[in-house]
Amino acid sequence: MSKEFFFGDKYQTNGDKRNIFDKLFLNTRWYFVYTYIKVVLQARRLVGKGSFDMEEFSVSSYKTFQNIENCGGRLFIDGMDNIRKTEGPVVFVSNHMSTLETFVFPCIIVPIKKITFVIKDNLLSIPAFGPIMSSLEAIIVSRKNSRQDLVKVINQGKETILKGISVVLFPEGTRRAEFEPGKFNSMGIKLAKEAGVPVIPVAIKTDFWGNGRLIKDIGPVRRKEPICISFGEPVYISGNGKAEHKQVVDFISQKTDEFKKIKI
Repeated sequence: MSKEFFFGDKYQTNGDKRNIFDKLFLNTRWYFVYTYIKVVLQARRLVGKGSFDMEEFSVSSYKTFQNIENCGGRLFIDGMDNIRKTEGPVVFVSNHMSTLETFVFPCIIVPIKKITFVIKDNLLSIPAFGPIMSSLEAIIVSRKNSRQDLVKVINQGKETILKGISVVLFPEGTRRAEFEPGKFNSMGIKLAKEAGVPVIPVAIKTDFWGNGRLIKDIGPVRRKEPICISFGEPVYISGNGKAEHKQVVDFISQKTDEFKKIKI
């Protein structure tokens, strides 16, 4: 397992870590975009050499984490002990706002638990990102046939979990500016029940990294928006899972409301 970058249950960015290079770009997104692309290309080169493993996945993620702080991002993370208290793999289910959570989750989670993601098939067509996800044996869905996607996630997800690897899902299926409980499906609950593992709900606020109009992953950088990530207590599935699904949705709803009150 790779080394941990965070210790204890919480992390908060202390002080202004924004560097001179970002300031030289006059509050634009471009230094951040440069650092983000640089990290992706470095990871892609390692994939080509066959040396991109979980440790490199975690290190690559932490570089992005540091770049976010260097570009004025302020992070507030809690509930990390909830990852440590569970033995073996789990299913992580999170709301989805931007690219940020995909790039930051690994440096928080991977030193504790190996992970892979459930992703849309169109992401594989992105020249650098696609090979990275393929090397991590991501679970690929189409988002066109929900029944087929569910069967694939459960079957491949169970195989992944049997290998000791946790699965990260974004049940909303697409990025949303606001959490909409009605759009949050129960796929993660169903996988956890079938695999016999708990769910860890994750609530996020990541609109610091906006979605671009032309290229979705290259959007505006909103330095006045706090970045919030909260890991909930593990939820163990019994019965049909409806009560546990509600518990997960309630946690994310409560946390996303709390995040709106954080000012920086």
